[in-house]
Amino acid sequence: MQVFVTGATGFIGSAIIRELRRRGHDVLGLARSERAASSLRAAGCGVHFGDIAEPDSITGALGQVDAVIHTAFNHDFSRYLENCQADGRLLGAMAAALEGTDKPLVAASGTVVTATQDAATEHDLAAADVPRGASEAFLAFAGKGVRAAVVRLPPTVHGAGDTAFVPALINLARERGLSAYLGKGANRWPAVHRDDAARLFCVAVEESRPGVRYHAVAENGIPFRAIAETIGRGVGVPTESIPGRRAEEHFGWLAMFAGLDVPASSEWTRGATGWGPREETLIDSLHAAGYFRSLD
Repeated sequence: MQVFVTGATGFIGSAIIRELRRRGHDVLGLARSERAASSLRAAGCGVHFGDIAEPDSITGALGQVDAVIHTAFNHDFSRYLENCQADGRLLGAMAAALEGTDKPLVAASGTVVTATQDAATEHDLAAADVPRGASEAFLAFAGKGVRAAVVRLPPTVHGAGDTAFVPALINLARERGLSAYLGKGANRWPAVHRDDAARLFCVAVEESRPGVRYHAVAENGIPFRAIAETIGRGVGVPTESIPGRRAEEHFGWLAMFAGLDVPASSEWTRGATGWGPREETLIDSLHAAGYFRSLD
């Protein structure tokens, strides 16, 4: 297949294009700059210039490919609601452009979109009041000749090159001289290695089951305290509990995530596809992938 990938030069997207190529697929990657284009060409991929802020610059590429994987997302958390809404509009435009073609459109979402108090499952719908749920509205096109599917990612996708939550927590521990958790630190974060996530995106586009939500979850829920303690040891600072009232003071923009208790299951995904994790766990990855290397 010729697969169009947005976010192709990003942390997860670059792993996806590598896995697609390994499986014998051709890749057309979205690039916003010549630097990104050069990276794609070096990886053996074709290039389509466009910008996720301009849907028309992207939908024009969809007629020349067999399938689409969408992982691009603006991670400016100061504009999180706006960015989620924009992602929903972009996916709606992409799905409308593919209507009636029977082509796969697989997009990234998050396991945190559900409102369940238990471990989130693939059968739980996105809650209307969760911003990232906008990224799943395009699943309505599954009944309109688009093989629309979602791969939900946990809050922690780890591995070499990670620049998201865990590196931010490491930098915070370095700045504050303290690795903190809230209360007992029993709140849980699910996790997956980016290479395991990449394999699931490829499975999803190859199987192309319309209307399906997959969970790229390797570990159902790691206690936040365990993450904080590993960071404390890696950075060489104390690990302590702080009360919830001090969350924003200590964590800043990370405060909204530090207290999340969002376990998630991938039982259905594993049974339906045979997918399962092959890479190291999050705690092991913090050392193996060099998260603390700059401190050595």
